Amino acid sequence: MMALSTSERQSPRAKAPLSGKGAVAALCVASFVVGLLLSGRVPLLPAASKDMTSSSGCVKNKRAMLSESNNPRDIMNEVSRTHHAIQSLDKAVSSLEMELAVERARSGGGAVSSVGPQKAFVVIGINTAFSSKKRRDSLRETWVPRGEKLRRLEKEKGIVIRFVIGRSGTAAGGGALDRAVDSEEAENKDFLRLDHVEGYHELSSKTRIYFTTAVATWDADFYVKVDDDVHLNLGMLTSRLAKYRTRPRVYVGCMKSGPVLSQKGVKYHEPEYWKFGDEGNKYFRHATGQIYAISKDLAAYISINQPILHRFANEDVSLGAWLIGLEVEHVDDRSMCCATPPDCEWKKRAGNVCVASFDWSCSGVCKSVDRMKHIHKACGEGQGAVWSVAT
Repeated sequence: MMALSTSERQSPRAKAPLSGKGAVAALCVASFVVGLLLSGRVPLLPAASKDMTSSSGCVKNKRAMLSESNNPRDIMNEVSRTHHAIQSLDKAVSSLEMELAVERARSGGGAVSSVGPQKAFVVIGINTAFSSKKRRDSLRETWVPRGEKLRRLEKEKGIVIRFVIGRSGTAAGGGALDRAVDSEEAENKDFLRLDHVEGYHELSSKTRIYFTTAVATWDADFYVKVDDDVHLNLGMLTSRLAKYRTRPRVYVGCMKSGPVLSQKGVKYHEPEYWKFGDEGNKYFRHATGQIYAISKDLAAYISINQPILHRFANEDVSLGAWLIGLEVEHVDDRSMCCATPPDCEWKKRAGNVCVASFDWSCSGVCKSVDRMKHIHKACGEGQGAVWSVAT
């Protein structure tokens, strides 16, 4: 073979690629220039009135800009503002998507209706049963307004309160139990009737249907579930929830993590205990079932997905399971699980009025019908408190 000449061996060739350090330096410079352009510190087009031919002026301007741009505090402020702007945009888009999905669900998948549900700040659903009329009356005599006061609370403060109950197992809902509730509703007009057959072991289903029905009926910022043997201060609840009004996907309550009970026959037995790991494990963190609140986007999520949400034996565990895999802010508010007097009474005297009070030993106020008035007198916030809260 013929040997190549010296000139052939040194023929023109492509430039060697940048070294690793050179590439990083080039990328930094490019990013810096783009950042200056986007931040407005360097105009895309120079003003015609400015003399850009002055070399001394250019040098001074460049030095000033470099000095300003290289200030770590300024750079971090820019990054922080951009991060917050992206977060706000993400939340806004998520909220709009959820609202659109809810409206489609309300309209049965068709076109979105221009007439939406009634606006409210909070919907408080009081879980009750056919056998609990005395409990309901004890609440109407204490913290649940009646008649015109109830309507005024809805209109002026956006606070909706309803006793939540389904139907009896009697065909067509024409049994004596249903007729008794119908009569009570005609007198008080404070019920939310669900398309649901009542039963203690159906509380998870009832909770799911409650949120679905409430979302379809009211467009509220928050939805609360509370048992009919719990004392509640409406003003304190409203002021607490108002703090989270602008924050998405909020789940508020007394968070706990109790043991998973695998033994049959015991209270709160979990038939699907094996799903929670080895025997002796605890549940994931969730709000205790006596009272909790969720923001509108979480209630909408339940409403939209309710056909495929799994129900565990215990209602509070079910709700926690529905939310555990989502980007949810869990708020552990211990004022929502105060004990009855003297505990809530001492806290009131110290200026820390409780949101809710009950007895852990009874999963509610023990002998609530007989004691609710006493608890309300000792731990209540006063009749005018709720009217002074901004919603």
